[in-house]
Amino acid sequence: MAVVGFVGAGQMGAPMVRRLLAAGTPVRLYARRPEIRAEFTAAGATVVDSPREAAEGSDVVLACLFSDPQLLEVCEGPDGVLAGLAPGAVLASHTTGSTRTVELLAGAAERSGAHVVDAPVSGTATDIAEGNLTVLVGGPRPLVDRIQQAVAPYAATVLGTGPLGSALSIKLVNNLLFAANCQLAESAAALGERLGVDRRQLFAAIATCSGRSYAASTVGLFPAGEQFVAAAGSFLAKDVQVCQDELAAAGHDAGLLAAVVHGGPLPLGSRA
Repeated sequence: MAVVGFVGAGQMGAPMVRRLLAAGTPVRLYARRPEIRAEFTAAGATVVDSPREAAEGSDVVLACLFSDPQLLEVCEGPDGVLAGLAPGAVLASHTTGSTRTVELLAGAAERSGAHVVDAPVSGTATDIAEGNLTVLVGGPRPLVDRIQQAVAPYAATVLGTGPLGSALSIKLVNNLLFAANCQLAESAAALGERLGVDRRQLFAAIATCSGRSYAASTVGLFPAGEQFVAAAGSFLAKDVQVCQDELAAAGHDAGLLAAVVHGGPLPLGSRA
């Protein structure tokens, strides 16, 4: 069984590590927080003191960070993941961020004979705990197959999307569409309230009618839009901004999707 290095055992990463360990996967884990280090030491992971040590001796390294700056922080430098990757090893980034970042990391890894793929995820911590996550992977088919084997304990669906960067491009468009759909769902809730319809009853009915969507079912879990924003707003706003930056760099804009995201009632972005 391949040895898996792991960096980023946070809200999404921690349940990934739990699933890996439960499946018997040997895990080399870098974590800063004492409670995470204690939990996973007790669970059987090899807990190390730097990202480089997590990569050393690992066939696959999985990085699950919030943003590009965090990903670069753990990957670059003498104590970073790239410094510990052996020739032939592969780093898969679950971070939703810029294609330019993974291209930079891939170029650096190539000099030592290692590989990098973008592997953003779609789903929640609950999906991870149930083994139902979706993972998109940008890279050559043999690397996609290796990542599929590594993430099998927590991913029910692994899709190869094409060359490096393609998975991130798809994920960013997906999240922009999701953000727009969330704005539409919250706008529908406001309209229902004007008509005297209870929010919970509205979303319960929509779930069985033609207006149903994943976004509506997600927004409908919360008693008000503010609670949805508190739970997911920072992630969505970050991804909306990254998507717009990627498009701007290529000389494009997000058109109608951006207009809906920035014109809706939820604070999911600040720039049209």
